Amino acid sequence: MKYAWIEAHEGFYGVGELCRALMVSPSGYRAWKRGGIPDRKRLTDVQMLTLIRAIHTELKGAYGSPRITKELRDRGFPASKERVERLMRENGIRARHKRRYKATTDSKHSLPVAPNRLDRDFTPAAPNRVWTADLTYIWTDEGWLYLAVVLDLFNREIVGWSIKPRMTADIVIDALTMAWFRKKPAPGLMHHSDRGSQYASHAFQARLKEYGMVCSMSRKGNCWDNAPTESFFNSLKNERVHGTRYRTRADAEADLFDYIEPFYNRQRKHSTLGYASPMKFLERWISSQHEQQLAA
Repeated sequence: MKYAWIEAHEGFYGVGELCRALMVSPSGYRAWKRGGIPDRKRLTDVQMLTLIRAIHTELKGAYGSPRITKELRDRGFPASKERVERLMRENGIRARHKRRYKATTDSKHSLPVAPNRLDRDFTPAAPNRVWTADLTYIWTDEGWLYLAVVLDLFNREIVGWSIKPRMTADIVIDALTMAWFRKKPAPGLMHHSDRGSQYASHAFQARLKEYGMVCSMSRKGNCWDNAPTESFFNSLKNERVHGTRYRTRADAEADLFDYIEPFYNRQRKHSTLGYASPMKFLERWISSQHEQQLAA
């Protein structure tokens, strides 16, 4: 594209000279740099607002202006974050209201606990090096439903999950089993959780040993030791669960599946990953590894 070529060479030549050489206008180039497009193709505020509303509705109010801006660009509609923020503010379009949620940890038990080996090192160099896990709860008209997840810290992907009406050890074992069968990690992977009785149980610890995993647990009463998993639950509840009435547990299970697999893992833009989805981030990493091997 002409504008991209100008951007790559403007440090060596004047912008005006480069624009004349490629027969484009400097104003068009500057508009492109701001995230817009030349005036004759630029979307009107009404057109841009229609797109913003469509994306906001499609994603069930999950995104604020930064992610809406990235979504527009990924769909081929260049837009500046300032413009998107202004249009959303002027028209009362905002992400779902954020709320804080109580933890479900039951650490009042006499079972052995592991030290905090992770020590808040949330940036492993490759996938399947560190998994974190936690539990949360969702209310339905039929009663409580519990969700256990296993998250790969490298790309924040939910690699395993389980949903049950009771918060017993089998829910975390099932989530771990799903993750192991999906990824088949090499022995030595670190599994980090809180000190809850489900994770400290003999059955769960036996499963970790069977899979060759190293156990790490948060310090007592310190949710920041497992912040990435807590962050996932906050996103899930603020972007999907809050404001939704689940008449049956089956309704909730279907919606949780829809959030985790098609949306969060494959589509949701994650700020920690440069606004890529977990799967897209992993695909890019694998591609870069292949390129490095070919170049070696």
